[in-house]
Amino acid sequence: MPVIHETAVIDATAEIADDVTIGAYSVVGPSVRIGAGTVLDDHVTVVARTMIGRDNRLYTGCVVGGDPQDRKYNGEATDCRIGDGNQIREHVTIHRGTGNGGGLTEVGSNNLLMVGSHVAHDCHIGDGTIIANQVMLAGHVRVDDGASIGGGVGVHHFATIGRLSFVGGLARVSRDVPPFMIVEGHPAEARAVNVIGMLRNGFEQSHVDAMKEAFRTLFKQAGAMADHIVAMRARFAAIDAVIALCDAVEASASGTHGRAREAGRHDDKWSTAKPARA
Repeated sequence: MPVIHETAVIDATAEIADDVTIGAYSVVGPSVRIGAGTVLDDHVTVVARTMIGRDNRLYTGCVVGGDPQDRKYNGEATDCRIGDGNQIREHVTIHRGTGNGGGLTEVGSNNLLMVGSHVAHDCHIGDGTIIANQVMLAGHVRVDDGASIGGGVGVHHFATIGRLSFVGGLARVSRDVPPFMIVEGHPAEARAVNVIGMLRNGFEQSHVDAMKEAFRTLFKQAGAMADHIVAMRARFAAIDAVIALCDAVEASASGTHGRAREAGRHDDKWSTAKPARA
């Protein structure tokens, strides 16, 4: 049986796995599912329509599955989904999706969301990310696998934080962050290759060296970006990471203000997408 403190309030429609622990003064709202091994510390609120997977820990004062902070939201049924093995630290807030934004906010597995970070409506976070204290993700932001975001970073809506990228603390992210890059500043710009991140994730040194050359060519060398991309695709056709970097830079350039995903914000997928339920 789950271990539920006598002061906790659990909605009758909530589905709680047998070995879940729910601490004092926590509240679990309607249409919530909580998977095996998950722990809710004291004063945790899971508002509504949220599925939480296995072996997560939600620390004191965090609020998950709240209504989106979007004036277009009109009470429609939307969802929040959280995977397995996440640490969601004190006072983190994660809001559900919006009807015109896909209807789902999603956090993958094995992520660390540090104190006071905010995940807004319709965000999609991959696996193995680190989101530090007081990071602010606006609506529709995508954070790809293995990315790290330093403390106090603000991320513009529809921006993408690329795979295994590192965003320095207090950066202002108004454009997509390319995969495998370190970005810093106001606005954030690519400064170097995330060498440590690549090596820790099993990339060969030769691939890291290729990425360094691609960085110098794409971000430091004079000339047309389109020509640089063609050259890097030809030179490093067998290096998937370099091709992924070229794809991301190309997509961002064809997007809106450097944000690839914002180019489709008025497409049918934003207005007709149905809320997902696992």
